[in-house]
Amino acid sequence: MKNNIRVERAIKKITQQDLANLCGVSRQTINAIETERFVPSTVLALKIARVFSKTVNDLFVLEND
Repeated sequence: MKNNIRVERAIKKITQQDLANLCGVSRQTINAIETERFVPSTVLALKIARVFSKTVNDLFVLEND
């Protein structure tokens, strides 16, 4: 699953730690999502989308297998 979280963080000028604090997770979790080593739960994806005022579909793209 691809995502645009790093780009959105840069636009909003927030760090991984800032985003982690806003979502109630660790910085390592945000890093793992950004580097596509971890797929977030639906709840976490919704929290991240809320921070950026985007939809989950705007941030995450499901790739074809």
